[in-house]
Amino acid sequence: MAWGRDTLEARPKRTYDLEALEKLIASLIDASCQGAAVIVEGRRDLLSLRALGLPGPVIMASRRQALQLAEDAARSYSQIILLTDWDEKGDEMCRTIELHLRSAGLRPDSEIRCRLGKLVRKEIKDVESLSGYTERMRELYGI
Repeated sequence: MAWGRDTLEARPKRTYDLEALEKLIASLIDASCQGAAVIVEGRRDLLSLRALGLPGPVIMASRRQALQLAEDAARSYSQIILLTDWDEKGDEMCRTIELHLRSAGLRPDSEIRCRLGKLVRKEIKDVESLSGYTERMRELYGI
Protein backbone atom coordinates (compact mmCIF):
# COMPACT_ATOMS: atom_id res chain seq x y z
CA MET A 1 0.00 0.00 0.00
CA ALA A 2 1.35 3.40 -0.91
CA TRP A 3 1.55 6.04 1.78
CA GLY A 4 -0.46 8.88 0.37
CA ARG A 5 -1.15 12.26 1.83
CA ASP A 6 -4.49 11.08 3.25
CA THR A 7 -2.80 8.32 5.22
CA LEU A 8 -0.26 10.69 6.74
CA GLU A 9 -2.93 13.24 7.64
CA ALA A 10 -5.00 10.56 9.38
CA ARG A 11 -2.46 10.42 12.20
CA PRO A 12 -1.86 13.79 13.88
CA LYS A 13 1.75 14.91 14.23
CA ARG A 14 1.34 15.20 17.99
CA THR A 15 1.00 11.42 18.32
CA TYR A 16 4.60 11.14 17.15
CA ASP A 17 5.55 13.62 19.87
CA LEU A 18 3.72 11.50 22.44
CA GLU A 19 5.52 8.36 21.30
CA ALA A 20 8.87 10.13 21.57
CA LEU A 21 7.90 11.56 24.97
CA GLU A 22 6.88 8.13 26.24
CA LYS A 23 10.19 6.63 25.07
CA LEU A 24 12.19 9.36 26.82
CA ILE A 25 10.23 8.94 30.04
CA ALA A 26 10.71 5.17 29.82
CA SER A 27 14.46 5.60 29.38
CA LEU A 28 14.54 8.00 32.35
CA ILE A 29 12.65 5.49 34.51
CA ASP A 30 14.90 2.66 33.33
CA ALA A 31 18.05 4.63 34.21
CA SER A 32 16.52 5.45 37.59
CA CYS A 33 15.80 1.76 38.21
CA GLN A 34 19.45 1.04 37.41
CA GLY A 35 20.52 3.44 40.18
CA ALA A 36 21.03 6.74 38.35
CA ALA A 37 20.32 9.84 40.40
CA VAL A 38 18.33 12.61 38.75
CA ILE A 39 19.16 16.21 39.63
CA VAL A 40 16.21 18.62 39.47
CA GLU A 41 15.72 22.18 40.63
CA GLY A 42 13.09 21.80 43.35
CA ARG A 43 10.40 19.88 45.20
CA ARG A 44 7.69 20.32 42.57
CA ASP A 45 10.03 18.84 39.97
CA LEU A 46 10.61 15.85 42.23
CA LEU A 47 6.87 15.38 42.70
CA SER A 48 6.29 15.53 38.95
CA LEU A 49 8.88 12.81 38.33
CA ARG A 50 7.35 10.64 41.05
CA ALA A 51 3.93 11.08 39.39
CA LEU A 52 5.49 9.79 36.16
CA GLY A 53 6.71 6.70 38.03
CA LEU A 54 10.37 7.52 38.63
CA PRO A 55 11.41 5.20 41.48
CA GLY A 56 15.06 6.11 42.14
CA PRO A 57 16.96 8.89 43.81
CA VAL A 58 16.13 12.49 42.95
CA ILE A 59 18.39 15.29 44.18
CA MET A 60 17.01 18.81 44.54
CA ALA A 61 19.48 21.52 43.56
CA SER A 62 17.58 24.43 45.07
CA ARG A 63 19.17 26.11 48.09
CA ARG A 64 22.48 24.31 47.58
CA GLN A 65 25.67 25.54 46.03
CA ALA A 66 26.44 23.75 42.77
CA LEU A 67 29.93 22.72 43.88
CA GLN A 68 28.73 21.12 47.12
CA LEU A 69 25.83 19.43 45.32
CA ALA A 70 28.19 18.00 42.69
CA GLU A 71 30.69 16.75 45.27
CA ASP A 72 27.98 15.06 47.34
CA ALA A 73 26.37 13.50 44.24
CA ALA A 74 29.73 12.29 42.90
CA ARG A 75 30.46 10.55 46.21
CA SER A 76 27.08 8.83 46.32
CA TYR A 77 26.24 7.98 42.68
CA SER A 78 28.15 6.74 39.67
CA GLN A 79 25.49 7.78 37.18
CA ILE A 80 23.75 11.18 37.25
CA ILE A 81 21.08 12.65 34.98
CA LEU A 82 20.65 16.41 34.86
CA LEU A 83 17.02 17.44 34.44
CA THR A 84 16.68 21.15 35.11
CA ASP A 85 14.02 23.41 33.60
CA TRP A 86 14.13 24.53 29.98
CA ASP A 87 14.57 28.22 30.72
CA GLU A 88 17.59 30.47 31.11
CA LYS A 89 17.99 29.70 34.81
CA GLY A 90 17.71 25.96 34.18
CA ASP A 91 20.22 26.12 31.34
CA GLU A 92 22.73 27.95 33.54
CA MET A 93 22.17 25.58 36.45
CA CYS A 94 22.66 22.56 34.17
CA ARG A 95 25.93 23.94 32.77
CA THR A 96 27.30 24.82 36.21
CA ILE A 97 26.43 21.49 37.84
CA GLU A 98 27.72 19.59 34.81
CA LEU A 99 31.04 21.46 35.00
CA HIS A 100 31.46 20.59 38.69
CA LEU A 101 30.46 16.95 38.16
CA ARG A 102 32.96 16.61 35.32
CA SER A 103 35.70 18.08 37.52
CA ALA A 104 34.77 15.42 40.11
CA GLY A 105 35.35 12.73 37.47
CA LEU A 106 31.76 11.98 36.44
CA ARG A 107 30.11 12.27 33.04
CA PRO A 108 26.56 13.41 33.78
CA ASP A 109 23.81 12.74 31.27
CA SER A 110 22.13 15.90 30.00
CA GLU A 111 20.94 14.30 26.75
CA ILE A 112 17.51 13.34 28.14
CA ARG A 113 17.01 16.95 29.29
CA CYS A 114 17.96 18.23 25.86
CA ARG A 115 15.67 15.81 24.00
CA LEU A 116 12.75 16.42 26.37
CA GLY A 117 13.25 20.15 25.97
CA LYS A 118 13.00 19.91 22.20
CA LEU A 119 9.73 17.99 22.51
CA VAL A 120 8.00 20.17 25.08
CA ARG A 121 9.59 23.63 24.74
CA LYS A 122 6.59 25.21 23.01
CA GLU A 123 4.16 23.77 25.55
CA ILE A 124 5.92 23.82 28.94
CA LYS A 125 9.10 25.31 30.34
CA ASP A 126 9.67 23.39 33.55
CA VAL A 127 10.00 19.85 34.87
CA GLU A 128 7.19 20.35 37.37
CA SER A 129 4.72 20.60 34.45
CA LEU A 130 5.98 17.44 32.77
CA SER A 131 3.63 14.95 34.44
CA GLY A 132 0.54 17.08 33.79
CA TYR A 133 1.59 17.68 30.18
CA THR A 134 2.20 13.96 29.65
CA GLU A 135 -1.23 13.12 31.07
CA ARG A 136 -2.92 15.65 28.77
CA MET A 137 -1.08 14.22 25.77
CA ARG A 138 -2.09 10.68 26.75
CA GLU A 139 -5.72 11.73 27.05
CA LEU A 140 -5.70 13.55 23.72
CA TYR A 141 -3.79 11.03 21.64
CA GLY A 142 -3.93 7.96 23.86
CA ILE A 143 -1.43 5.45 22.65
